[in-house]
Amino acid sequence: MDRIYRLSNEISRSISAENPSGEPNKGALEVPSENNPAKYLGKGWKVRPCITLKAKEITELANIEGPGVIRHIWLTVDPKAYRATILRFYWDNEKFPSIEVPLGDFFANVHGLRFNVNSMMVSVNPSGGFNCYWPMPFQKRARITIENLLEEDIKGFFYQINYGLIEIEENAAYLHAKWNRSVTTREYPEHVILDHVSGEGHYVGTVVGWTQMSNGWWGEGEVKFFIDGEENPSICTTGTEDYFGGAWCFGETFSAPFCGYPLWQKKEGEVPRHGLYRWHIPDPIRFKKSIRVTLQALGWWPNGTYQPL
Repeated sequence: MDRIYRLSNEISRSISAENPSGEPNKGALEVPSENNPAKYLGKGWKVRPCITLKAKEITELANIEGPGVIRHIWLTVDPKAYRATILRFYWDNEKFPSIEVPLGDFFANVHGLRFNVNSMMVSVNPSGGFNCYWPMPFQKRARITIENLLEEDIKGFFYQINYGLIEIEENAAYLHAKWNRSVTTREYPEHVILDHVSGEGHYVGTVVGWTQMSNGWWGEGEVKFFIDGEENPSICTTGTEDYFGGAWCFGETFSAPFCGYPLWQKKEGEVPRHGLYRWHIPDPIRFKKSIRVTLQALGWWPNGTYQPL
């Protein structure tokens, strides 16, 4: 915010269904057909506000020549797409994506559910407006795709990708995100959040969707950060709810700028589901060679002891 008043040579661009290339002077050019809702209004009157994601196909949302930085992504889509579509981000012509995450989880909406999130980096607003404010720099190219895993088309996919064309520092870090899923047991009560990362960088955030398979309190587990190949963690939290900014078993949901517990759901006949996030913006966890992050599944038993879940 302290830079918003400064003039810049950055060139503002935006990609949407109305301007798929983001090129200047190329928006709202579609001419309405006879079955288009804008048929009585003509070109320039919301002729192509959204697209259809074809069944079992990958759709390219953006292909931007750099250097530049993605500033904001907004989208909305049918809830059936939250866990049935995969977002992928490719930086600088790389073969494998740096970000590969189900759509909902990318916006901290886990379990394929929609719930409001009011944080600095991600906001989800009524009724299903997904916003991402993570800055995503790139030197040569940025490419974003979405894959529909369903056997049916997903109609009404609305999106807007705002970015700027500007020189990027040579030492700029690129955003990466990985999605993992595991079932913990008493024999193996630890979930690996992140592993097999090599090189220099800093860890900036965690999103967790927790399906509670036991009765009682479930959040005694510690989050541990193993930095640069160490055997024991340099950074070790005091409990699950503590790491996500709460205390004493939460007691209620909340959503704050850098941390939150926005989801607690318990339907009749179903197990409880939880959604949590933590952004390390004021306190990034820096590493030079590698990083490994784990989360214990640990509960509190009536006999006053901790027990693996």
